[in-house]
Amino acid sequence: MTLAQEPGDGGRGARRGRGVGAAGSSRIRQRLSGTTIAGFPTWAFVLFFFIVPIALVLWYSFGYKPDLFSAHANDKLSFDRYAEALDPTFLGTFLNTLRIGVVGTVICLIIAIPFAYWLAVKLKPQYRALALALVLVPFWTNFLVRTLGWQIVLSPQGFVSSAMQGLGLEKLDVLYTSTAVQIGVVYNYLPLMILPLYVAMDRAGTSLREASADLGANRIRTLFQVTLPLAAPGIASGALLVFIPLMGDYVTASVLGGAQGNMIGQLVASQFNTAQNWALGSAMAVLLMLFTAITVAIVAVVALVIRFGIRRARRVVLTGGAA
Repeated sequence: MTLAQEPGDGGRGARRGRGVGAAGSSRIRQRLSGTTIAGFPTWAFVLFFFIVPIALVLWYSFGYKPDLFSAHANDKLSFDRYAEALDPTFLGTFLNTLRIGVVGTVICLIIAIPFAYWLAVKLKPQYRALALALVLVPFWTNFLVRTLGWQIVLSPQGFVSSAMQGLGLEKLDVLYTSTAVQIGVVYNYLPLMILPLYVAMDRAGTSLREASADLGANRIRTLFQVTLPLAAPGIASGALLVFIPLMGDYVTASVLGGAQGNMIGQLVASQFNTAQNWALGSAMAVLLMLFTAITVAIVAVVALVIRFGIRRARRVVLTGGAA
């Protein structure tokens, strides 16, 4: 028997039930409203600076260039620009960009791991703020100015080349090559790898590393079995922060690479700024984002498989070989 059907209740039970339900719904609405207001800056930023620009680029990619003097038209929608974008030139440039992005991310990781470990573990706390400030110093200068500085350093007439010739070596001749681009992207994006790694290692503390040493593990074993697994979130964050913007970088390639260090960002920029073909440039940009997302997804799946294999191997060892 329900509240409304209880004898002698006079409908008070039903009204009570409706009152409790209304109060609960009111509280839920208040919480949702408070959450929406508190999260307004976040979702507004994502909406106006991420979703809307990507939607516009996607919309432009279905258009075409109507004539020599017009940049874009969307009165006839088609996938023709994607077919044009997937030509051998685009695919070759993308593979070159992917190589530079992967190699640059790996080099940044190799440099950042020991430096972040020294910063979080070995360096005295009173000097860490100064060291972090020195890591961030490059960001106090404009990205283009920093890259132009490397153009001077890597020039065949620069001081590095002069010093090499003074030592009897050949002059430095890497400017306007893919090697110069590789050096430039590692320099420009290295801090984005160091900072997440430092935060992850600093939060992990020293107790587990000390316990590993007390149990007889040497430094190498502690590094691979304790320190790096604890720093895994920082490694993942740093790799994403470096790889994704590096794939779309065109300033470094334009200043240091020339024709030999061409990257996909230059192709996209040239379609907008030089060829005035916004539809083709948008299609290239969409393909770049799609290929980058696929690459990240593949690496994530491989990492998960490796992690699962390591955990399974540990369980087998702990259980004495049982499955």
